[in-house]
Amino acid sequence: MGESTGAILVGMRRREQTSGPGPALRARSTAALAAVAAAFTLAQLLLVRPVLGLGWDEIVYVSQVTSHHPAAFFSAPRSRGVSLLVAPVASWSSSTALLRVYLAVLSGLALYLALRCWRGLFPTRVLATAGAFFATLWVTLFYGPQAMPNYWVAVGALAATGSFLRHRADRSARGALWGVAAGGALMAWMRPGDAVYVALPLLVVMLWGRYWRPLLACVAGLATGAVAWVTEAYVAHGGLAERLAEASRIQGGLSWQIAVDDQLRSLGGRALCRPCTGEMPHPVVLAWWFALPLVAALGLFLAVRARRVMPTLLPLACAASAAVPYLFMIGYAAPRFLQPAYALLSVPVATALWHLVRTPSGRWRPVVAPLVALCLLGHLAVQTAVLVHTVDRNTDSRRDWARTAGELHRLGVRPPCLIVGPEAIPIGYYTGCSSGATSGHNENTTLGEVLRSADRIPVATVTAPGGTPPAYTRSWPERRIGDFLFRIAPAPGGDGSG
Repeated sequence: MGESTGAILVGMRRREQTSGPGPALRARSTAALAAVAAAFTLAQLLLVRPVLGLGWDEIVYVSQVTSHHPAAFFSAPRSRGVSLLVAPVASWSSSTALLRVYLAVLSGLALYLALRCWRGLFPTRVLATAGAFFATLWVTLFYGPQAMPNYWVAVGALAATGSFLRHRADRSARGALWGVAAGGALMAWMRPGDAVYVALPLLVVMLWGRYWRPLLACVAGLATGAVAWVTEAYVAHGGLAERLAEASRIQGGLSWQIAVDDQLRSLGGRALCRPCTGEMPHPVVLAWWFALPLVAALGLFLAVRARRVMPTLLPLACAASAAVPYLFMIGYAAPRFLQPAYALLSVPVATALWHLVRTPSGRWRPVVAPLVALCLLGHLAVQTAVLVHTVDRNTDSRRDWARTAGELHRLGVRPPCLIVGPEAIPIGYYTGCSSGATSGHNENTTLGEVLRSADRIPVATVTAPGGTPPAYTRSWPERRIGDFLFRIAPAPGGDGSG
């Protein structure tokens, strides 16, 4: 049976590479992958709403390149990749809708290019299914049109891994080395730390197998993407070791910490689970997460039987390496952290799904195929429900920031101005003010600087529910706007004007 399955899989690959006119086969493959990418882009525009306001992290990245708002504090763990990605739009337009459309189209194009890197390694139907699986996860749809780095690490990982495997299978494969370099550069450009974890299995296999050219391409790509982050470490953080230490501190200290339960809690649509408390989502919401490694393991089992282990084992190894720090090394969770792992798992998962619904001879399984289809429909329904809930909740919270900004404008806090406090970054952005913090992860100013600013421009402090206003503001007028308590410095000059 193992030999039969292996022969069938190898035969499928050979037929796709050699049977019929080559250009026609390539055209059909291109059309299938392009259709998946186009559907992904369309789904983002329909379900995530281009008018969805910017979130906290998005504000940090976008404000670095826009002239319409002051730049928010850029902490040590962040990389400039997202800011450069959005610069073609954000540098001249303040339209969030335009930015969303731009990112949705760009993310669809990136998915298409990443899937192309795997052509010839698996049948087109497997690659199209892999792309569709990854693209229909709520976390992929939600973050595709957002100015966030994790999706881009995911497609970079998919491209680099597929390109190396193509080069390994055919040293003359056009563009494979460029794909390895580009994928590595994109990952490191977005999140250097994640790029290292994803690339570890790749680098080990390249060294072990003495694949020197892809090894050099991968290292060159990683170095190219990370050079700006390393340079900034010496320019603004006192050195690379100091920046790494500060990044670790902000993330709660990278050490042995079990965050699996935190990730599970975040699957219900929580963008950031820190601290991660509350009840677990309904088991129906969690079912796919537990099924994912089991189906991927089936894909590996099939690859072993077919004696084509590496194309399945390597993405599995990279997925595990990418997931380890977010499951076992930090004390909080966000569902987007695992996007690279989901993207890499999609190929072995798609292989296993096709094996479940079709026999080695290519016939549909009359009992299993409908069951698998029913499970996939249920999975899609759950993902859509979580996505809609997540979009609604985030839309409400960002509208609250906008309403708060409007009220602050009415109270005289208008640009140029300064908002100070733990919640200052989003409120400051929506108000058009600079943001500052005298303590915490985003500390970027001092008490003296705040008081000196109050002599020149409108200044307000914001205190979250349950917090205590700063002592130095005890004489400032107090206003409650929504859930937040504001203390607004007397108008500069003492004339009571805004």
